Formats: sequence, structure tokens, C-alpha cells
Amino acid sequence: MGISPAPPWATIFYGIFEEHILKKWKQYLFLFKRFIDDIFGIWLRDPSPEVNEAKWEEFTQDLNCWYGLTWTCTAPALSCDFMDMTISIENGTLVTRVFEKDMNLYLYLPPTSSHPKGIGTGLIFGQVLRYRRLSTHQCDADKKIREFYQRLLARGHSPNTLSPLFLKAERNAKAYLARSHEDHEALKKARAENPSNKVFLHLRYHPEDPPAQQIQSLWRDNVAYPVNEHPLPQMKNLDGGTMGFDGLTIAYSRPLNLRNLFSVRDVLGRGKDVSDYLG
Repeated sequence: MGISPAPPWATIFYGIFEEHILKKWKQYLFLFKRFIDDIFGIWLRDPSPEVNEAKWEEFTQDLNCWYGLTWTCTAPALSCDFMDMTISIENGTLVTRVFEKDMNLYLYLPPTSSHPKGIGTGLIFGQVLRYRRLSTHQCDADKKIREFYQRLLARGHSPNTLSPLFLKAERNAKAYLARSHEDHEALKKARAENPSNKVFLHLRYHPEDPPAQQIQSLWRDNVAYPVNEHPLPQMKNLDGGTMGFDGLTIAYSRPLNLRNLFSVRDVLGRGKDVSDYLG
């Protein structure tokens, strides 16, 4: 959406108009939620089909009466796709499934890609948890996870590498979903009250560099807790307070890729436009 503040500006700008819309149509809008340019709502039908159709048409016209903004609205139905979910009313109950676009190419990182090992692990853990959280029925999540597994195989990953990660991801998702809302809030509160005091080491990733575990070991043995030396966390600063460092976080960044080199934007001031290379 162009410059970084554009989404918040658009949200605030249209939010001014929404105050008018919600007041005018509160009789028909049981629910109205918007995320930037995606709206999800529950429309309360009028007993008269003719009146209901006319009111719906009038409502969609009202949505498009704000400085040229145009919305594409789907007619009220028992099922709709919103963001990455398909939301349906089945036997009087809301049912959700994961929605994926037909044109999705599923171009996951291949195993030969120059990325830290944790990127692939995080992808699998995150996707498995996402499928479990967004699926009302376990069979729907099972189907999506099997498809995800097959797509990773198609990208060149081996079953010997994937299978243990998927098993760990399932255990992680099960443990996460077993926690109550109160448990999750308590964990958030504990983290906020006891923030970690990490030292950050920023490195540009290279596959031939020492592994993160080795760097962590060198940090502990030579900086944080050297033999016969005062531990770093207990050392005092100029104000008399302890340093309090409780660990090292290695923050990797990736090197520039072909997209960065050939699709440079003027605002970054890093080089030419693509059209300049094409003559």
C-alpha cells in the first residue's frame, strides 16, 4: 500500500465514515468488523425478501459513498471467505476452516536455501498450530496438514527431516491449545513483569558461519561466565547497578537477494530502477 503509514491512515480515514454507517444501519448489522480493506459482517435479514434485497442494495451503495472508495461486496450467504478462513453456519453453529487461494503457488523455502535452520522449523510449527486453531473440525486440520507436508516434499525436503518436526509441531500445538485463556493471560503478564535482559548480536547469515549453538557456548564460556572471573550478570555499571544480562540473542539478517539488487525503490536510495537495467 505504498508508504508504511498508509494502512493506518486509510483505517482512520474510513473509520470516520464508518461511524455514520454503523448508526444508520444498526438495525441490520448484527456484526461489522474491518481489517484495513477486508470487512466481515453478519446481516440481519428483513422478513420481506423484497425489502431485504432493497436494503442490502442501499447498504452497499452507502459503503461506496466515501471519496471514491469502492468495495466489492458478496451477497449474504451461509458461508464466506474472510482473510485466511472460510466461515460457515452449519446446523445453527459457526464452523471455520482454513481458506487458501486457488492461485497460491506454495513456494516454501527449499532445503538448499541459505537460511538459518530455525526458519524451516518455525514455519512448520507455526503452520501446524495455525491449521489447528482455525479449524473447527479436526478432520479439516488433518487434511490441511497432510497437504502442507506433501507441498514441502515437492519443494525438495526429505521425509526423514520433516517427520520428526511435524510430530514436535503437533505436540506443541496440542499443549498450546490445551491452555485456558486465563493461562495465556498469566503467561503474558509474567513476561511483562519479568522482562528478559538479553544482549543482541546482529549477524548477516551465511551457511558456512559457526552454528548458533557454538556462538552461544563461546559467549557463556568467555564473556558471561568466564573461568575464575566475575560473572558478567553480576558486574556493576557506572551507576552502581548490576548489569543483569541473562543471555545472548543472535539476530540474523539475510544478505541481499536478486530482488533487492534489481528491484530497488528510489526512496531507499540504493541504486537504479528495474527499467534502467532494461535500457
